[in-house]
Amino acid sequence: MKTSGNTILITGGSAGIGFEIAKIFSETGNKVIITGRNADRLTNAVSKLNNATGIVSDVADKQDVEKLVSTLKSDFPNLNIVINNAGAASYYLLNNVDNAYERAEEEILTNYLSIVGLNQKLLSLLGAQPESAIVNVSSIAAFVPNHVIPTYAASKAALHSYTQSLRLTLEKSTSVKVFELMPPLVNTEFSTEIGGENGIPASEVAEALVHAFENDTYEIHVGRTADLFGLFLQSPEQALLAMNPLHAA
Repeated sequence: MKTSGNTILITGGSAGIGFEIAKIFSETGNKVIITGRNADRLTNAVSKLNNATGIVSDVADKQDVEKLVSTLKSDFPNLNIVINNAGAASYYLLNNVDNAYERAEEEILTNYLSIVGLNQKLLSLLGAQPESAIVNVSSIAAFVPNHVIPTYAASKAALHSYTQSLRLTLEKSTSVKVFELMPPLVNTEFSTEIGGENGIPASEVAEALVHAFENDTYEIHVGRTADLFGLFLQSPEQALLAMNPLHAA
C-alpha cells in the first residue's frame, strides 16, 4: 500500500492515536481529513497538521455520518483510505454497576456498529480508486479481555472478526485492502483510568501502521500485542491471566 499521495479519513483524529496517525501521514505527502466531536479540539489539531481538514462529526450519530459521507463524496472524490479510529471505553466491574447494559450499548455502537456502517457507505467510493484501504483500529483486547473493560474488549473482539470477514470479502474483487491495527496499552488521555502512563507512545502506533502499509502487513500487532498473541496461541489460559494479573494464583 502506498504511503504518500493518498486522501485519508481518520475518525477520532484530534487526539491520541488518531492525531499521531494524522500527523505522520500529513508530513509525508498525503491529504488528511480528521473528525471529532469537539470543534475546539479539532481546530487545534488541524492547526498542527499539514494539508489537513477537520470535520466535526460523531461516528455514533447517524445524521452526522450521513453528512460526513455526503461531504466526502462531493469534496473529496479521491478518498482512498479510511482509518476507523474513533472509540469509546468504559471502565467498570460487571457486578458493581447498575447500567452495564447502557454502557455496553454505547461501546458496541461506537466501537463496532458505527464502523460497519461507515465502511458500508464508503465502499463504493473506495472501490473506485486504483488503490485503497480500510484500517480498523482494534486492540490487544480483541484477543484477550481485561475484566475492567468488559464491553470494550468484547467490541474489539467483534471488530477483529468483522475485519477478517471484510478482508476476505474484498480482496478478490476490489482494490480495497483491509488492515487491522492492534495496539497494546498506549499513553493517551483515553487510557488514563487504566494506567495509560505506563503505555507506549501513540507515535509508535502510527509508525507501526506506516511500516505495515509499506509491507502489506494486514494484521498489525504493535508492541506487547505481539507477545500476548504469541502467548495466546500457546495457552489461552495463561494469556488471560497475563491481561488480568490480579487474578493469577
